[in-house]
Amino acid sequence: MTVTTPLIVEDLSFRYRSREVPAIQEINLSIEPAQVVLLAGASGCGKTTLIRCINGLIPRSYKGDLTGRVLLQGQEVTELSLARISQIVGTVLQDPERQILGSIVRNEVAFGLENLGWERAEIRAAIDAALDRLKITHLRERETHFLSGGEKQKVALAGVLAMRPNILMLDEPLASLDPASAQEALDLVRRLADEGMTVLMVEHRVEDVLRIHPERVLFMKDGRIHYDGTPENIQRNVEFREVKLPARMILAAAREDPPPAEIQALPSASTGTQSPMVEFKDVAFAYEGGPEILHHIDLKINRGDVIAVLGPNGAGKTTLVKHAIGLLKPSSGQVLVNGQDTHHLSVAEIASTLGYVFQSPSHMLFAPTVREELAFGPTNLKHPAEQIREEVSQAVEIVNLGGYEETPPLSMSFGQQKRVSIAAILAMRSRILVMDEPTAGQDYKNYMTFMNSILQLPAFEAILFITHDIDMAVIFANRVLLVNDGQIVSDGPPYEVLYDQQRLIDNRLVPTSLLQVNLDYFPMTQKFCSAESLAHRVPMNG
Repeated sequence: MTVTTPLIVEDLSFRYRSREVPAIQEINLSIEPAQVVLLAGASGCGKTTLIRCINGLIPRSYKGDLTGRVLLQGQEVTELSLARISQIVGTVLQDPERQILGSIVRNEVAFGLENLGWERAEIRAAIDAALDRLKITHLRERETHFLSGGEKQKVALAGVLAMRPNILMLDEPLASLDPASAQEALDLVRRLADEGMTVLMVEHRVEDVLRIHPERVLFMKDGRIHYDGTPENIQRNVEFREVKLPARMILAAAREDPPPAEIQALPSASTGTQSPMVEFKDVAFAYEGGPEILHHIDLKINRGDVIAVLGPNGAGKTTLVKHAIGLLKPSSGQVLVNGQDTHHLSVAEIASTLGYVFQSPSHMLFAPTVREELAFGPTNLKHPAEQIREEVSQAVEIVNLGGYEETPPLSMSFGQQKRVSIAAILAMRSRILVMDEPTAGQDYKNYMTFMNSILQLPAFEAILFITHDIDMAVIFANRVLLVNDGQIVSDGPPYEVLYDQQRLIDNRLVPTSLLQVNLDYFPMTQKFCSAESLAHRVPMNG
């Protein structure tokens, strides 16, 4: 019996109508059943465009010049209806906000099955099986609006798995997941492939995916596939500055480079008596009619702090940060910004002190061009016209978006949109920069570059970022907050918070290879740093 190859891509090229150059060029690819294929590459290299061609969104939803063809189980995508494609290919998008339509979790998971005309009993069974497989049965009756970003990502995946596709495409599936959830998701991907499913996974967190032994690794650059081979040969064929590899691999490769520049810390408060910039006093919070989410939060954000906020999905991290910027007001207790209670301040008044980058770019972006998007905040803060031009120009340079100033933000890749949203806040020059998952959708080179640049900006007196990337805390933070179940579990310097592996595991965090080598060499270095920096601090045989 002949088995049809699930996915074949032949001489595929595509140029968006709004762009001058092709997003992908001459892609040839054949993927067999029961394979996990990792697709990596820098932000904007064409990974998401390739996925859109495979799942039929190009040319239906995204218009432009398309040549070549995509075959799903031997049938051309352009000749299949979207309903038929959805039964063959299940896609989980980078940004779950764009995928979730249902107001209740069970309705969201049922949505695709209802559209395919399944019987009610079959739908209920499929919902239960998908939620159980992802260990989110407890979310069944929750409103999707109140889910965390990671919880939404799991619900989106459940909705796709419930339809039992032959091919599963995952676009940055780990971006919003806490480390333990990411491991569970990857283990599930491995099981699905072992059961016969074809899985194509776009992911910047290469080190995490290598743990489940993908059969193939594809590396894209400038719209083309530059490497197609086994994981064992990735170190020799993939640029370590662009893709995040295991720390020991980077240590070996980075020794050949000159030492990187030292990451400069923000200037700290000049005296111990200086008032905190932001202070939480016994803060508790519950949405109207709902359970309490934050409990007894006491916290001070001081000048010079670079704070990484770590913790599992649904722990209350984003809720905590939204109190600092005035989007939420405490049910009890006080949040003070510059000594003033946020109950008496508008969000606009707080914005000159705290600038906030949302987890989802779609919550922020609206302007017709990148330049207008970046100028909006400074204009509303009544900055002078010449200053605005300078602020926009510097922000574009920091996030590596030169040449995109006239591009519509919503036509860009998720990773590029994320950088636009960061640049929009950088241009405002708020005193405290607050970022929710700043590395989501970002390749290693981009996030190292913009984080280093941000720390050099004299405008920022403190930085706070929510992240599931422990390495971000290792490299850039001088203080780590560990949040779980609406409480601050630990607060202190990175070494003090991160050395206890059992504490990390108890809070659904997973020690990374970079954390481990930093812990190994800490008696020698007395500081945490990047693998590139560590390569020039430790002995060759270390």
